[in-house]
Amino acid sequence: APADCHSMQELRVQIDLLDAEIVARLAARAGYIDRAAVLKQTEKLPARIHHRVEQVVDRVRARADAEGLDPALAEDLWRRIIEWSIAREEQFLGPNSP
Repeated sequence: APADCHSMQELRVQIDLLDAEIVARLAARAGYIDRAAVLKQTEKLPARIHHRVEQVVDRVRARADAEGLDPALAEDLWRRIIEWSIAREEQFLGPNSP
């Protein structure tokens, strides 16, 4: 826990560990995005599904609020992640997918 860190060095080690976990989780998410592109092609779905984007953002905002994180910050971060994900899917599906 943050209160268990008694020096900046200890604190930085913990932050670095968390950063590594976040990067690993984002890389895992990218694998699911790649699979989504394949399934969307099979199911003739577009890369961008507006109601799904808003559903994800709503869930992230609620989770952030429950965890004590600023929901607006979480939304901003996730919208960037979502836009990156859609662009990644469009590389596979093409920008004018169904």
